[in-house]
Amino acid sequence: MSLGPLFRPKSIALVGAAHTESKLGGVVLKNLLAFRGKVYPVNPKYDELMGVRTYRGVKDIPDPVDLALILRPANEVLQDVKDFSGRAQCIIIMSSGFAEIGEAALQEEVKRTAAERGIRLLGPNCMGVYNPHHRLDTLFLPRERLPRPKKGNVTLVSQSGAVLSCLLNAVDEAGTGIAKAIGYGNAIDIDEAELFDYLAGDRQTGVVVSYIESVGDGRKFVIAARRLADRKPLIVLKAGKGTSSQAAAYSHTGRLAGSYEVFRSILRQFGIREAEDFDVLMDATKSLAYQKGLRGKRVLVVTNGGGSGVLAVDECLRQGLEVVPLSGEKKERMKSHFPNFFSVNNPIDLTAQVIDQDYVTAMCELSDEYDGFLVIALPNVLGITEGLAGLLADCRRRVNKPLVCNIPPGGIGNKLTRLLERQKIPVYPSPERAVRGLKALLE
Repeated sequence: MSLGPLFRPKSIALVGAAHTESKLGGVVLKNLLAFRGKVYPVNPKYDELMGVRTYRGVKDIPDPVDLALILRPANEVLQDVKDFSGRAQCIIIMSSGFAEIGEAALQEEVKRTAAERGIRLLGPNCMGVYNPHHRLDTLFLPRERLPRPKKGNVTLVSQSGAVLSCLLNAVDEAGTGIAKAIGYGNAIDIDEAELFDYLAGDRQTGVVVSYIESVGDGRKFVIAARRLADRKPLIVLKAGKGTSSQAAAYSHTGRLAGSYEVFRSILRQFGIREAEDFDVLMDATKSLAYQKGLRGKRVLVVTNGGGSGVLAVDECLRQGLEVVPLSGEKKERMKSHFPNFFSVNNPIDLTAQVIDQDYVTAMCELSDEYDGFLVIALPNVLGITEGLAGLLADCRRRVNKPLVCNIPPGGIGNKLTRLLERQKIPVYPSPERAVRGLKALLE
């Protein structure tokens, strides 16, 4: 069965709906009020919840539903799944209390029961799905505590609900926007591989970020990840790298983590990106959400602060990028454009007497020599204005190569950052993070 009912349902049942947001069932119900389809809350104690007619049990729902959400104690979930026989295409089991606490037999019985009835399962022990393009929000976290990012092209696939919430916060701060967010938990049926296959053909998804603690079927995972990575950027953050963390991963989702060294070597063998930590993951995600990549290593650094340029070069070397000096011919050509006190090499140091146009001159004159560009603009000098954003955007369109910026926050820097990111030029607060964002575009 297609995963369409999971991401684009027309009707939803919520078993465990509650009357107050002090309960998870009340939070989910409130989030579902924005859904454009039909919502059927289930709670035997109420005739109405939050203005929506409520049903005493699953069998009282008058029509079959595309998607059902279960927020009930683990020992009651099996019966709920049975009750949805012929009445639901897909179920998200948000309840915990299964293999992650040793109840593997109960989890297996739920899986078998759903399979016999042709019902697809996401979870258990999961956050569910957020799809702003369909106004679908099954997350059990209040919007006041976890603001939802705007619509965008980044899809998050996370085994952990806690990490998913952190990823959503990071995407919101980066301003890139969300296509979909999926917390899949114990993955007794729908797993990361099947989600990858769906997302490979999803038009809203431009970049996929995947947090993984363990993989059930390694071969299936690699095939799906490679197929996805051939069509759009996929970045994997793997947890459970050591013996202690592997045990923690098992207690979290009830899936064995396996050898990290084997996992890492397989990713490298098949050319699948792996982020070394959360910050690297999000810096890469931001740049890939804004721009298309271009394979290469040669980087031009243009700065108005010599020290920042040196930091950028150091990070380029650590990341395997090449900061190639200008050829003699190009150096002489650049000297004809700039004052003699500018340092015309790589980095090109435009000094404190920079003006906006100087950055564009350097990039356009050297566009054929380099694969990607890092602009460092320290905006505490008079020559840098808000007009730099428009000039860099026009230049990037002409050059048609990756461009990232390092602009420290504060003052005019905040306004300049907003203007640049509206033009799909990612901005980072440090030279090192900007380099890591550029590396993702050049891989």
